Amino acid sequence: MSVSDPVADMLTKIRNAGMAKHEKVDIPASKLKLEIVKILKTEGFIKNFKKVAQGEINTIRVFLKYDEQTSPVIHGIEKVSTPGRRVYAGYKNMPRVYNGYGTLIVSTSIGVTTGKKAAEKKVGGELICTVW
Repeated sequence: MSVSDPVADMLTKIRNAGMAKHEKVDIPASKLKLEIVKILKTEGFIKNFKKVAQGEINTIRVFLKYDEQTSPVIHGIEKVSTPGRRVYAGYKNMPRVYNGYGTLIVSTSIGVTTGKKAAEKKVGGELICTVW
């Protein structure tokens, strides 16, 4: 039995590409993944992204960002919720990532957003991943 977790696959691809100092990485597209990538861009973890259609298959091309010492801006990226163990949090107890230096990505009723924005709008949801 194989449980597929496309979001975890995406995070792993981004993490590995960063460690291998790649300029960009292609990820099979989905609405959820696109929302997560948009947040990574807004929060300054990646340089840019674009949707690429290769025949029938749509992919998201993520351009990775590095600092002056050519080390990846993304130090860590981890999945919180898994298909076997969903993790939820109310807005009152949104976890902080590295004392506020990291970003928590949450799937809420108002869409995919950061933990900070979810708490401001007083909505809880499923914790997708943390980035720092």
